[in-house]
Amino acid sequence: MDIPREHIRVSGLEMRYGARVIQRGLDFAVMRGDIFVIMGGSGCGKSTLLKHMIGLYEPAAGEVFYNGTSYQRCDAPARAGMRRRWGITYQSGGLFSAMTLAENVALPLTQYTSLDAASVREMVSYKLALVGLAGFEEYYPSEISGGMQKRAGLARAIALDPEILFFDEPSAGLDPVSSRLLDELILQMRDALGVTVVIVTHELASIFAIASNSVYLDAETRTMLDTGDPRELLRASPHAAVRRFLGRGEAAGAAP
Repeated sequence: MDIPREHIRVSGLEMRYGARVIQRGLDFAVMRGDIFVIMGGSGCGKSTLLKHMIGLYEPAAGEVFYNGTSYQRCDAPARAGMRRRWGITYQSGGLFSAMTLAENVALPLTQYTSLDAASVREMVSYKLALVGLAGFEEYYPSEISGGMQKRAGLARAIALDPEILFFDEPSAGLDPVSSRLLDELILQMRDALGVTVVIVTHELASIFAIASNSVYLDAETRTMLDTGDPRELLRASPHAAVRRFLGRGEAAGAAP
């Protein structure tokens, strides 16, 4: 059976907080193997959209499809099965401070697999090595830098070999060098593991360094203005707001 090229489809999505509309009329596709960026100015609903896509919030209208199956129409066991094929990282890294890096990465393996202790240790070491943290198994989050915490969070997110990785502002709080290294790591994970990546960010350097596809959310009109490769949107989007957003760093060389 052919694997659908369209990995995620957001269809007619409307997001509300009570009577307040955050975004409406969201329609876009994330293709298999994309590094897909959710972008826009502050307060436009980027992180809220991500939370709708991973099922933390129920939409006021519309649906999110994974491999052609609607998450909203699934029962609880089917939703849980979908979620086990995702890896999620958070702005802070989301690590448990009282657990070592090894214990953090081992947590999903001990909860959701039948691997024995030796196999879990081997898998944990492998995942930490993939993100450049070999030898840091017994360190606690407080003992490593912010950039290393982000990488450890990524190691935990890929522990169960997900199909899709979700990132919420992965570069938040990082210096430019650490941010660039994290961008390179995301590209490596996409290529090595064959995952689809969805990222919330407003960082131009990251958008142009790694994104293959995107959606732009507009706070004023409360809907999406455009979707596509951000390089092409910078060049040819019919919406001035999109071109202004993506063109902010041209003088500094952020765009290729």
